[in-house]
Amino acid sequence: MLEKLRERLQAHRPRRNTLRLREAAVLLPVVDRPEPTLLFTRRANHLNTHQGQVAFPGGKREPEDADLLATALRESREEINLAPDEVELLGQLSDVISLHGLRVTPYVGLIPPDLPLTPDFDELDTIFEVPLAHFLEDQRTHTDVIHVDGRDYYVPSYRFPDTDGEEHIIWGLSAMMLVELLAEGFAMPISLYERPAGKLLYHPARRIPTS
Repeated sequence: MLEKLRERLQAHRPRRNTLRLREAAVLLPVVDRPEPTLLFTRRANHLNTHQGQVAFPGGKREPEDADLLATALRESREEINLAPDEVELLGQLSDVISLHGLRVTPYVGLIPPDLPLTPDFDELDTIFEVPLAHFLEDQRTHTDVIHVDGRDYYVPSYRFPDTDGEEHIIWGLSAMMLVELLAEGFAMPISLYERPAGKLLYHPARRIPTS
């Protein structure tokens, strides 16, 4: 599975967005287990924005970052104590624009299992893993329909209980990145642009910032 993922992502040509926006980058860490998992974080409840939201490790580009991959790796070290030399880069996904006017570039990396990762509690509440099979079996609870600049995006929403029984919701920008990972990395028939079966939850129309 992971060898095929590596081959497919290396052949993938991600779309780059040319809007002049602030830049950010995230890492989608695939954990190299017998049954591979995807690692997520949850933002701390005391933060001013995005409290309690599930996300991939990452953040805004800083002037000292050589490129956006350096941003993703630096933020991953700061947020979850993931050393850059533990990450095998598998590929890059297409840019995604956040509602706050950030152009976010996702990178996919393979990491060893059972690293001594620890969350930065100034920013995060927890780190957790979800088996890739959960997404490949399309165990979404519903689909969020987000109307942006005249186009509907069908974004899956997932719930996953951790080992303590607490439920995490994976949706929004992280789920949009996840759709491309599943489609391009695993040849899964999933798309942001085609209406799926099942429950749809419609959201107010939005516009992408242009500057």
